[in-house]
Amino acid sequence: MTLAIEAHGLTKRYGSTQALAGIDLEVEEGRVLGVLGPNGAGKTTAVRILATLLTPDSGTARVAGHDIVTDASAVRRSIGLTGQYASVDEDLTGLENLVMIGRLLDLSTRAAKARADELLAEFDLTDASKRLAKTYSGGMRRRLDLAASLIGRPSVVYLDEPTTGLDPGKRDDVWDMVRALVAKGTTVLLTTQYLEEADALANEITVIDHGRIIAHDTPQALKRQLGGQTLEVRPVDPHDLPRVRTLLARVGTREPEQPAPDLLSVPVSDDTALARVVGELAADGIAVSELSLRLPSLDEVFYSLTGQTQSADTLEGAAL
Repeated sequence: MTLAIEAHGLTKRYGSTQALAGIDLEVEEGRVLGVLGPNGAGKTTAVRILATLLTPDSGTARVAGHDIVTDASAVRRSIGLTGQYASVDEDLTGLENLVMIGRLLDLSTRAAKARADELLAEFDLTDASKRLAKTYSGGMRRRLDLAASLIGRPSVVYLDEPTTGLDPGKRDDVWDMVRALVAKGTTVLLTTQYLEEADALANEITVIDHGRIIAHDTPQALKRQLGGQTLEVRPVDPHDLPRVRTLLARVGTREPEQPAPDLLSVPVSDDTALARVVGELAADGIAVSELSLRLPSLDEVFYSLTGQTQSADTLEGAAL
């Protein structure tokens, strides 16, 4: 196993606030680590340290084989960073933005132009390459920003809430780009406010709270930690809800809940409950439009671990 990111005992304090209290992180080459945490958890501080934008108070870390403190310049040559908001120069064209970054990375003018053309094509921006970035849509700016972070062909990419503010269609486009990066061997560290995003992209997930790691595992393994599965039933006729509730109460491990006006759910101890419910629904003549058995959602796991949901109002403060 070759580690692209390896951190041990990272701490960082801002005055009386302990932003990081000794975290350990390991990310294998070519994998995606999702980093989740509620407001003020410390995840942005961790990313800034790993990107050499901050120096840790204590602890060590290596990125792409280089120490983040003693060999920071080599780390910066090995990484790409895309922040929460697009950082492109709006008064330059898409092509000019990428060429400028290439030149800042010591590429020759010819090499910078060639790399820019390659990325513009890869991110479907060739037709807009000579338009000012200020005329781009939000999704186009995000693609340009991601392209800019790849000019230097980094082996490690940090994506700090890369789809904030994008509609679902544009978000799916960014997800596809991330998957394409990983398919080429790039290592990705992803912070996100969308648990669905972490579930879709991350091989492993680290949950940070109050500057400490409180959980680390694959998405599926984290879901299994809650135990059991959830059975959901949506009857075609809402008048059948009372009968469905009675049925689910017999097979569930606690009283059924009603997460939506026409939907009932209940935790069950094993998957034999599904077959039993199917048989009883048929025997009672209850038609359903939805019937599913699922593991707990990542949102439910997050709530169980931190005591709060991960949503727009739990975004991490800029300082942490």
